[in-house]
Amino acid sequence: MRSLFLNRLEHAAIAGMPADRLTDNIERLISEIATENRIQMNAREQRELAEDLVNDIQGLGPIEPLLADDTVNDIMINGPKKVFVERKGKLVLSNVHFRDTAHLINVCQRIAAGIGRRIDEASPMVDARLQDGSRVNIVFPPLALDGPYVSIRKFGKKVMDFAQLLAFGALTPQVAHILEIASRARLNIIISGGTGSGKTTLMNALSRLIDHGERIVTVEDAAELQFQQPHVVRLETRPLSLEGKGEVNQRALVRNALRMRPDRIIVGEVRGGEAFDMLQAMNTGHSGSMSTIHANTSRDALARIENMVQMSSMGLPLDAIRSQIASSLDLIIQIERQRDGGRRIVQVTDVCGMEGDIILLNDIFQLELQGEGADGRLVGTYRVNRAAPSFQKRLSYFGLDRTWAAALAGDGP
Repeated sequence: MRSLFLNRLEHAAIAGMPADRLTDNIERLISEIATENRIQMNAREQRELAEDLVNDIQGLGPIEPLLADDTVNDIMINGPKKVFVERKGKLVLSNVHFRDTAHLINVCQRIAAGIGRRIDEASPMVDARLQDGSRVNIVFPPLALDGPYVSIRKFGKKVMDFAQLLAFGALTPQVAHILEIASRARLNIIISGGTGSGKTTLMNALSRLIDHGERIVTVEDAAELQFQQPHVVRLETRPLSLEGKGEVNQRALVRNALRMRPDRIIVGEVRGGEAFDMLQAMNTGHSGSMSTIHANTSRDALARIENMVQMSSMGLPLDAIRSQIASSLDLIIQIERQRDGGRRIVQVTDVCGMEGDIILLNDIFQLELQGEGADGRLVGTYRVNRAAPSFQKRLSYFGLDRTWAAALAGDGP
């Protein structure tokens, strides 16, 4: 049936046609072909085939319904017959599949062409972005042994705030209140966690607390941050062109951001030499800046930042790097995707300064798991350290020192 339809399709006539109109036209053509060839198809089957064909013609084939499904966070394609999705933190095999390897290759090349890139045996890896902002990574044979591999991190359509994070059990009202105070006091914050732990979601929630009178400059590899403030300047890196020229990396953008009169600089994720420039920004009047980093604990996050500063080839001794980190950072928020699929803040850590050549850390909140509930969800409580933080003077400057103390005592909202 599909081949009969494709032979009758006038490609010039459908170019630029809206999807709903195209679906209706294709459905009528399917009905005609089915009648002519005495193929029995009911209305539902005709509609489903029409939608599949529209997805193939204008969209990304069989994964279009997954992209439209708000319960799906990630789509992982391991060859044409294995499409996995993540729902509620759990990976499951979906019933979606491609017709064959050629079908999957066609979809991959369509994704790459959408951003002016190419994907083939000569250029077998590409990072791309869909129209809705979702991130895509594609690996082609001969590097991929079972056909093309595609990983899609979907772009959330809804902007998360702390009320929604509370509903999901990612934190408690007490932790949310402390983080709200930290944002109002313009503390420099690093959000640390593993892949898919919810770092960008948490940063989006924190960003909603920034004053609307501030000028914010964001720097990202792939634009994911969703700011509600009126004065936001968004910068995005540019990869190498087909000729191998024109790359603009995060470090160049962070340096340029310093010349744009920002109140805060937000780096989507530090993963290289831009870590040094980010620390410089935090330490030279751009308080309230934020970024994310891949690390398993707060202490590991500091070690990764040290390594990335050394990658920048500045030739700085280790004690100077650590001193720069200690004077620049105020808070590290550690978030984790746990075995029940839930994403939770597990540490909120105060960067207290230096003692000798060691950076001192103080956990303000530490999540202690106590077991599982009847629904299989992990149950835990936060151990709270009520000692005065190292940034007490900054809290006092903004008139938030008593509010902070009350929140730690459990007297906040």
